[in-house]
Amino acid sequence: MARCFNYVVFICALWTALTAGAEPVLVRHVQGFIHGFLVVKDLNDTLLGSGELTQVASGNRVTATLSLHLKDGSLYQETSVYSQQQVYKLLNYKQVLKGPAFKTPQTLTIDANGSVSVVAMEQDGKEKTINKQIALPRDLANGIVTMLLIDVDPKVETTLSMLVATPEPRVVKLKIAAAGADPFSIGGSPNKATHYVMKIDLGAITGTVAKVVGKQPPPTEIWMATGNAPIFLKSEGQMFQDGPIWRIEIASPLWPSGRE
Repeated sequence: MARCFNYVVFICALWTALTAGAEPVLVRHVQGFIHGFLVVKDLNDTLLGSGELTQVASGNRVTATLSLHLKDGSLYQETSVYSQQQVYKLLNYKQVLKGPAFKTPQTLTIDANGSVSVVAMEQDGKEKTINKQIALPRDLANGIVTMLLIDVDPKVETTLSMLVATPEPRVVKLKIAAAGADPFSIGGSPNKATHYVMKIDLGAITGTVAKVVGKQPPPTEIWMATGNAPIFLKSEGQMFQDGPIWRIEIASPLWPSGRE
């Protein structure tokens, strides 16, 4: 019994260490309306699907929605509501994983008061619901990482928090650092993007506790346009636990070649 109690105390201490938030990102560029079109590919450039990123602002309150529709009928969708008064603060978040692309289809919802819900479809076809009350860190970045990169200083490493469902909800740390400037071109004109590398930091944990927290995922790479109006261009990384690497890029519309 004492050993079990000590283990529980250690897990609680670990949870406290993981959820201790860094300072939220200061608002330098006030967010407004966005409607961008996306394509989803694997690392071999095979087209997996398409999507949209929309953002609607109402005063200091902004709602951002990322929807990815895959060819196999699967849907990945994130809806984030955040405020932008002096600092960015996540208010509400919902993530939906639905369809054959996901080993465990599930819906994760987070409320600003710390209410967290995970509804996961188990292998036997039954739903499992987890409801928890969690002290959320002030720098929680679910669904708004690329938006926050617009306002961070690329010269220093940025630390953010993210709540993940495995399916048990837990908070992890994100370590984001610029890896240099990568060239690209628009209509033959050369340009450069800031290349960020984002790693999930689980801390110095191994063995049984590491299995409780989860496996170390590979880094996510993000490219942002430079200059006075930085914006998301491309990312490569896992969008969900144990998922494949997806390449998500800004897309341009294709028009019919002829007129009827």
